[in-house]
Amino acid sequence: MISSPLMTVMVDAVRKASRGLRRDFGEVENLQVSRKGPGDFVSAADRKAEEVLRDALMKARPGYGMVLEENGTIEGTDKSHTWHIDPLDGTANFLHGIPHFAISVGLEREGQIVAGVIYDPVKDELFVAERGKGAYLNNRRLRVSGRNDMADAVVAYGTPYLGRGNHPRLLREVGAVMAVSGGTRRMGSAALDLAYVACGRLDAYWERDLQTYDFAAGVILVREAGGFVTAADGAAEPLATRSVCAGNETLQRELLAILKKVQA
Repeated sequence: MISSPLMTVMVDAVRKASRGLRRDFGEVENLQVSRKGPGDFVSAADRKAEEVLRDALMKARPGYGMVLEENGTIEGTDKSHTWHIDPLDGTANFLHGIPHFAISVGLEREGQIVAGVIYDPVKDELFVAERGKGAYLNNRRLRVSGRNDMADAVVAYGTPYLGRGNHPRLLREVGAVMAVSGGTRRMGSAALDLAYVACGRLDAYWERDLQTYDFAAGVILVREAGGFVTAADGAAEPLATRSVCAGNETLQRELLAILKKVQA
């Protein structure tokens, strides 16, 4: 496990926020829920977790800026550092009682993601990574999948919310990947999809129409686990396009080629 001061700050904040999520998940039918848009829900648990994360990280690193799911962007006095915070990635799963969701916190330094924490409070799985220090699940060092044949690969993808994104394009892409892969999955949490690529449970993953807080922590996890992450169009840094294509070197390259071929 990584024991740097930065990682200690991040892990402490995430664990503190997870207590309320774990409690509220056990009483999911009683949650106060409002609708932000078609298919996109926000719960009282979501807002409470974000407040805990915001307060803890502001106290520990008072000058850093923040990109928050519920409260937008907070400008910091330190212009070189920005937190990307998703207090509940997989909200729809949470609200339907599906135990697959996570807290995700990534740190951007001068345009590069340098540290990330993704915590699944139901399974008590803590994924952490810091640039140059590796990626870990609890106390186990992570490596991406060693599979090199797409026919053996399980590939995950994400779907945009109703009324957003390009659904016809996604259907073409899914069809193309299904035709050559060992299987596809749509699991409902971008953060955990990337964490699962980092630990080899998934072989590859792509998604578009994301927000930076959805995937910032996952990007550094995959890279520190020996994997490759680009934007879905092949651009080197996904933050600008808000899309990702991730996997080991071979499968990420092959998945990217499939996506490009569909566009052509």
